[in-house]
Amino acid sequence: MKKKVVVAFSGGLDTSYTVMYLALEKGYEVYAACANTGGFSPEQLKQNEENAYKLGATKYVTLDVTREYYDKSLKYMIYGNVLRNGVYPISVSSERIFQGMAIARYAKEIGASAIAHGSTGAGNDQVRFDMTFLVMCPEMEIITLTRDGNLTRKEEVDYLNAHGFDADFAKLKYSYNVGIWGTSICGGEILDSAQGLPESAYLKQVKKEGTEELRLTFEQGELKAINGQRYDDPIAAICKVEEIGAAYGIGRDMHVGDTIIGIKGRVGFEAAAPALIIGAHRFLEKYTLSKWQQYWKDQVANWYGMFLHESQYLEPVMRDIEAMLTSSQRYVNGTVILELRPLGFHTVGVDSKDDLVKSKLGEYGETQKGWTADDAKGFIKVLSTPLRVFHACHPEAGE
Repeated sequence: MKKKVVVAFSGGLDTSYTVMYLALEKGYEVYAACANTGGFSPEQLKQNEENAYKLGATKYVTLDVTREYYDKSLKYMIYGNVLRNGVYPISVSSERIFQGMAIARYAKEIGASAIAHGSTGAGNDQVRFDMTFLVMCPEMEIITLTRDGNLTRKEEVDYLNAHGFDADFAKLKYSYNVGIWGTSICGGEILDSAQGLPESAYLKQVKKEGTEELRLTFEQGELKAINGQRYDDPIAAICKVEEIGAAYGIGRDMHVGDTIIGIKGRVGFEAAAPALIIGAHRFLEKYTLSKWQQYWKDQVANWYGMFLHESQYLEPVMRDIEAMLTSSQRYVNGTVILELRPLGFHTVGVDSKDDLVKSKLGEYGETQKGWTADDAKGFIKVLSTPLRVFHACHPEAGE
């Protein structure tokens, strides 16, 4: 009997080459599995299926893990306002983990002896896939033809063409990773640190001018309504915000950071939904959370994002961080008003029953009701005590 191998199949060049090579050259029974975290349209999935069989796959499956991805990670990234280096919404990084877990489960289900993916040896994804497979199915061999052979795009394209598959991948200037939480853009001008991306590089161009008001309503930290319309499906809500924001080109930026393997990496991205949802959510928290809730939540959220990026989702402390983030959201309720414009937006205000700015004790810069003028003087005098002690001993320190 032929050995079964599951290929994590995106439909791109590297995984297409992997399917054909393992079927033709190695004699494997190839199962092409596309793990969808919200980035594939029905038309793309149909094309993936057709191509998989043309490439020699025994069976093709789509594993839809979009809702699992939201429930087990994306929700917490919103709670934590997670942006790597304050910029990147960790879209591809977090999606890969759930794609890897779905592939591993499927491989165990069909009794595969090996799992293959198309990552190169110079990126983060090799770590994310390998680590997930090593933890979830340690008995299976991990095959990575592109990485092991250090193959070029031309070598892979030539092989596919020589064996009857019309591969036009080499014509693509950019490579895209599309997901529900944003699209990353690699290649082209990004390879030159001094250049930015032209308008044509983005999949979603600016279509609207002027300004537009957007109202996002949160209940215990989760997005539940857009402009007054309720959404019980969080995936549909995210997609709606993306549609509205992408028309203005909101959420475009360039991320430069440290890769898991130690080199620097640069990637362009467009992510309207994360920019607007996180921007609104963070703004609402400023009104509804205490000073120390905000401080400590930011600390653990930063670690949560870093661990996601570096393939540590299965580390048990992540469940502890998620519990803390969930607890922090119990009073994060209300509607945030945003004003959108081409390539940007700004926050206008909030309407919340849990608004701590509306305090009976006083209004900032106006009048106090919870203390007297003498109370304020005494408070300030006590607060200044350590400074007065130090500077009394070292008067020259203030010069």
